[in-house]
Amino acid sequence: MGFWKWLFSGGKKLDAEYGVTSPNGRIVATFFLERGRMGYFVKKDEKLVVRKSLLGLALKDKRALDHDFALVRMHKRSADETWETVVGQERLIKNAYNEMSFYLTEVNAEKRLMTVRLRVFNDGIAFRYEIPAQPGMNKMIVSDELTEFALNANDMAWWIPAYQPDRYEYNYNYHPLRELMHEVHTPLTTKTSTGHFASVHEAALYNYGSMTLKWTGAALKTDITPLSDGTKAHVDLPFQTPWRVIMIAHDEMDLTMSRMIWNLNDPPRQNFNWVKPTKFMGIWWAMYVGEWTWAPGERHGATTKHAKEYIDACVRLGIPALLIEGWNDGWEGDWLENGEHNKFMVEAEGFDVKAVSSYAQQKGVNLVGHHETVGFVTNYEHQLEDAYKYMKEYGIRYLKSGYAGSKMMIDGRREFHHSQIGVNHYQKATELAAEYGIMLNVHEPIKGTGIERTWPNILTREGARGQEYEGGALQPSHACILPFTRMLSGGMDYTPGIFDVNNFTKRLTSTLARQLGLFVTIYSGMQMAADRPRFYEHEHPDAFKFIRDVPVNWERTVPLLGEVGQVYVVARQGRGSHDWFIGGTTNEQGRQVELYFEFLDEGANYIAEVYRDSDDAHYRDHPLGHVIEEKVVRREDRMGVYMAPGGGFAIRLRKA
Repeated sequence: MGFWKWLFSGGKKLDAEYGVTSPNGRIVATFFLERGRMGYFVKKDEKLVVRKSLLGLALKDKRALDHDFALVRMHKRSADETWETVVGQERLIKNAYNEMSFYLTEVNAEKRLMTVRLRVFNDGIAFRYEIPAQPGMNKMIVSDELTEFALNANDMAWWIPAYQPDRYEYNYNYHPLRELMHEVHTPLTTKTSTGHFASVHEAALYNYGSMTLKWTGAALKTDITPLSDGTKAHVDLPFQTPWRVIMIAHDEMDLTMSRMIWNLNDPPRQNFNWVKPTKFMGIWWAMYVGEWTWAPGERHGATTKHAKEYIDACVRLGIPALLIEGWNDGWEGDWLENGEHNKFMVEAEGFDVKAVSSYAQQKGVNLVGHHETVGFVTNYEHQLEDAYKYMKEYGIRYLKSGYAGSKMMIDGRREFHHSQIGVNHYQKATELAAEYGIMLNVHEPIKGTGIERTWPNILTREGARGQEYEGGALQPSHACILPFTRMLSGGMDYTPGIFDVNNFTKRLTSTLARQLGLFVTIYSGMQMAADRPRFYEHEHPDAFKFIRDVPVNWERTVPLLGEVGQVYVVARQGRGSHDWFIGGTTNEQGRQVELYFEFLDEGANYIAEVYRDSDDAHYRDHPLGHVIEEKVVRREDRMGVYMAPGGGFAIRLRKA
């Protein structure tokens, strides 16, 4: 305790106020103590974005850590560095901030110690609580977190509800904060009364429940996802909470470029040079439209025969990987109720994993394994390491995992996916996967909080409504909301590239050209070409060329234009390449957009391969209408592109 005694032994202040300024001087976050109560407020360009907001933790069977505090010491720190991603929307990410740590002690008899660490970036602020081990307190049970985000009641928010059976998979609502009647998930993106855009989220979520938010009438307050016993977290000390993050931007397109949550995570803890992003096809969409089934039977999709046919198609189409769902024992009957019987090392009848993996290796195609746990975590964890060994034995290096139940079943208890227990399970699976050289695509996941910086074997997640909800539960505006909300937390497996847009069982709210644009607008380190091979080879091979050409790992990203729920257009440069790719999507409204090319090299000519909606295209009436054309463009040029209602476009720019 010598160090801690020294650290917390300075002169005590019950009232204090200290500002921390961003490196560019535009954001100031101020920590304050008022008669022992701690809090903060935030200004950008001298406008109050977050009003005075209180801080603290409530503990089970103990006094809350929220008042009777005195400030005894501060410590300043700054950083200005650039680090390189393994996989991501940019190869290089700049990490620049100013930080101040506030060391606090109670002035009552308990004299408990606590630190609030406040970090201010050019694109927002972050803070966390740090509790050292101390006499009489080496564990604690958090019953509530008292953190507030006092945004204006009239700020408009795009939100999805928390604590619902389908987890994050809901359509976004758009209301003033004052109309939020129940808890909502983060990232929670708002348009503020000061004209800024702000998004509240968290970073480095470990060993703690996920943060949801609830409007109290005066502020947004944290509501940590509870355990089945009603508490929020059981932790040993020392402990630090996840970072509480407020991204702040001048406009919504700047918001999409925030990389704060990754900067708030640690560098990788081991060598991840084996991690490779990939495109993949899947024995998947045929099941959704009813051609095949997950369960064994006459129309079983995951047979040795079908798998080899798809492997051959991957070779012909230039797609490097294949996902096979329904391959294992456990899909019979009501699989949503039978998850405790799933076996992840036992093949279903008609599927020979040895023969399929050997054939895939001969053809140079990677297999993507599939573990659908249905949320029966106890059953899965009993098999987890052996299942990873089984994958390694057969050379399977990619895995799609699923947790489709409304809650997790753990030792006979039903727990939220996003509770501390759920968070710890996802982390256990991630770290063990890294030991076995396995890259992950997690469905029904815990939301992204930037831990992909530390664990880049997490190539992508689901965590929102994707195209499996087509057929009536998606609107064109949805893909124009995601870049400003869900995508602020990392890559998403949206399953683009469906060309059978008119299928009566899963009719898409999309034009064909839009399906190509999604490969650029929705970032993912594992990008699925989701349709069946015949639609690529025989129906629209000219359009498929873009899917074959587009990368999944990027050197640079340049936002071009956008408005939440209306339109989104972005340019990305392929990693290690001179080629650029532009994607755009619109909502139900058709529109003409003007593109600029100031990101291109000075003096160079580029061939623009344009895949756009035809003039008569429409997501309901004529979704297949598209035009493919070539143009020569230079840095100083402008180009108009039409997007039909529910449409979009894709462009490849290669040096002439």
